[in-house]
Amino acid sequence: MTVQYILEIIGTGFFSISGALAATDKSKPDWFGVTFIGFITSIGGGSVRDILLGSYPLGWVRDVNFIYSIITGIVIASLFFKVLIKLRRTFFLFDTLGIAMFTILGTEKALSFNIHPLVAAIMGMFSAVMGGVLRDVLTNEIPVIFKKEVYATACLVGALFYIFLDSVSENRNLNIIISMFLIFIIRIISIKYNLSLPKFRTEDQEEPVNK
Repeated sequence: MTVQYILEIIGTGFFSISGALAATDKSKPDWFGVTFIGFITSIGGGSVRDILLGSYPLGWVRDVNFIYSIITGIVIASLFFKVLIKLRRTFFLFDTLGIAMFTILGTEKALSFNIHPLVAAIMGMFSAVMGGVLRDVLTNEIPVIFKKEVYATACLVGALFYIFLDSVSENRNLNIIISMFLIFIIRIISIKYNLSLPKFRTEDQEEPVNK
């Protein structure tokens, strides 16, 4: 059992907790509804990546441990819901840990298909953010990548940094951990200090309203 495999299982569990909390925070769905949101949040990004890479069968289809991890995360969210939902930072923490893990693991998997490093970094970003995008759509929220937050950008920076480390160092496990930590730190700092990328259009570029 490799470090990569362990982290992927843990990351799947984190995302299922994130999805379950998001679902129950918006309404009062039944167990099936919460499980469905948790499932989509957990496997959405990795499935999109594998489909684009032509990697079949998909990870969760091939290995039932991913299903067990999702179920475990949902049960944890149910048992400790009152505690977790009060600690909004905990919800943020699970989501941040999830995207950090899935970005680097997704990038590494893409690199194993011998594709261009830049494309591999984008695949890593997809692995991390697409599950959250699907979660937000299903819970009637504006996807977080469209909000004023450094989210997908942090994933892309971390993925590119991992590719750099992979080219200069053979310590694979250390490269993974350092790159994940970088994503985590960027996300934490951006939220703490309300940092964001420049707007695509500034106010003075807005079209005047015809009267």
